[in-house]
Amino acid sequence: MLDLTRLPPDFIENPFGYYDRLLREAPVCPQPDGSILLSRHADLSMIYRDVKRFISDKKAAFAPKFGAGSPLFEHHTTSLVFNDPPLHTRVRRIMTSALTPRALARMEPGLISTVDTLLDELPDTPDLIEDFAASIPIQVIGNLLDIPFNERGPLRDWSLAILGALEPSLTDAQLHRGNAAVVEFKSYLQDLIARRRAHPGDPDTDVLTRLIQGDAAGQLSEIELIQNCIFILNAGHETTTNLIGNGLALLYDHPDQRAALLSEPGLIDTAVEEILRLRSPNQFGNRETAEMVVLGGRQIAKGTNLHLCIGAANRDPAVFDDPERFDIARTPNRHLAFAAGPHVCVGLTLARMEGRIALSRFLARYPDYEILLRTHGGRTRFRGYASVTARRDGHRE
Repeated sequence: MLDLTRLPPDFIENPFGYYDRLLREAPVCPQPDGSILLSRHADLSMIYRDVKRFISDKKAAFAPKFGAGSPLFEHHTTSLVFNDPPLHTRVRRIMTSALTPRALARMEPGLISTVDTLLDELPDTPDLIEDFAASIPIQVIGNLLDIPFNERGPLRDWSLAILGALEPSLTDAQLHRGNAAVVEFKSYLQDLIARRRAHPGDPDTDVLTRLIQGDAAGQLSEIELIQNCIFILNAGHETTTNLIGNGLALLYDHPDQRAALLSEPGLIDTAVEEILRLRSPNQFGNRETAEMVVLGGRQIAKGTNLHLCIGAANRDPAVFDDPERFDIARTPNRHLAFAAGPHVCVGLTLARMEGRIALSRFLARYPDYEILLRTHGGRTRFRGYASVTARRDGHRE
């Protein structure tokens, strides 16, 4: 029904009709390469929580995709998201210890200041992605790793190139850009890590120092350290950019919901959750079967790659009433935008805080903004805009 390597021409612009058809007609959808596309909320929720039968290790899947030994292969098979215990447990424990509620509370004033400065400097006709949404997570993650401000310029392009290589089908140019980005990012981090070893920061606020020092269970190897620093930047950058950009677009497209949020700012938390549900920044996840399993009455062999369609699961009418409706007061909202189980996004609280502050302060400053032109990012796995041209001070609808 839907071949991820040969997508219809209109899929990137609007995949949601295809998602709805998958849910109705083929929630367990075989792919020509032997992999399986899954779309039901119940299936994804179960798979995310069952780490015995469904594993995250992608060495078998990524060797033919990237070439064993390539920079992209090394990165995507060493970073947190595509690993199982014991590496996943060690890295996640260290990251989690640096993102405690107390640590996030210390970060909030700086985040507000960053957002307000961007709003102060916003031109009359801004690109809401370039001039606002993309700048926030770069500064937040840069602060977490204590990357000097004058060295943050290449971070976004490296991130886009490396994550772009996770698309289901790649051109030679995309592979080249992704591999080159990993090489350049590694080189930069080797130098930054050497400087930090010589002059450690405060491990309570500097995640890089904390990662270098390790914990009671030991230290990361140099490769594990470097690749998971790349992961932190990548995971926190594009998804949060998309959360903010998608949120501004949805609120513009639904003036009743924008008006409701303006009149009742306390709805911002449920609004962020609804944006995450309806326009999940990450549309697809992956797992591999560690044994033969049965899904939807179909036997699936051990070693099968599973494509988990988060974007469809978050529209599953078995879980969400009127799933196409954008409702900023929706509750409960059991979306899977951050996955679930042991691999639930380690930075989910930080991402929510960034979305809450960015959207609420933007609306408070520019309640009448108008979107003039938008260009989709052209991705299958990650949904967001490459650019959103707007008029900062528009006319009230």
